[in-house]
Amino acid sequence: MAYPKIIYGTAWKESKTTDLVVAAIQQGFRAIDTAGQPKHYKEDLVGAALKKMYDQGFKREDFYIQTKFTPLSGHDLSKPIPYTKDAPIPQQISQSFASSLRNLHADTLDAYILHGPFPRPEQTLEAWLSLARLRAEGKVRLIGISNIYDVASVRALHEASGEKVDIVQNRWYQGNGWNADVWQYCVKNGIVFQSFWTLSSSPRLLAHHAVETLAHTKGCTPQQVVFKLCQTSGITPLAGSTSTEHMRHGLEVQELDFSDEESATLLEQLRHFVLSGGRNYA
Repeated sequence: MAYPKIIYGTAWKESKTTDLVVAAIQQGFRAIDTAGQPKHYKEDLVGAALKKMYDQGFKREDFYIQTKFTPLSGHDLSKPIPYTKDAPIPQQISQSFASSLRNLHADTLDAYILHGPFPRPEQTLEAWLSLARLRAEGKVRLIGISNIYDVASVRALHEASGEKVDIVQNRWYQGNGWNADVWQYCVKNGIVFQSFWTLSSSPRLLAHHAVETLAHTKGCTPQQVVFKLCQTSGITPLAGSTSTEHMRHGLEVQELDFSDEESATLLEQLRHFVLSGGRNYA
């Protein structure tokens, strides 16, 4: 499947994961994000939803599926984790990847993401080289890293390994100035920037006069305007709504036409606002 414009996020869905993923697919989502991290995700229940869809006639190639390897520090060790915690890092990744394939009823993945850096840079590099081997072997198409919030760390990962970063997945919200430096570095260097917390933690952006004006003139919601801003600014948003109406709204963003001069000007005002970290309201 081609790279998506929007991805359904499955964090914190707990026992409702299967039903919500099925609902998202029924509404039209074809890209799903999950993780091999039982603390916040139910990867096996995502797989159960996909199995239901396959039984209804969908095929693996109809979906973009990405999951993550979570370092030990990101796990709740009171719960089973998908690898031997004392194993070397490459073995941890191999075990977790195999577990993810089983959970997701897949032979290959569209993207595999390192859920966050390790405590030491050399550990992160070792993990990154393991992900790169999976890509070289054709087991995964794209590799990335999440929760990495400075440009120097993203650049160093590529420079130290010689292996391209395909995806960065970060919080994108007013609390971190919409991670403008990393986001812009990704845009300039052909790296996909995926955003989470895109709507729930950006009340100032949602209330911006340009958002309100565009929502009114285009007959859409402020949330749809923000998603459109993302999609026209090199950002792929994750949408994790539990409401089928909001799922549908997220998908409808792709059909909204903001190409007229007035809309383009207002979108540029919003880009300026977020690139300034919210300091410039004009």
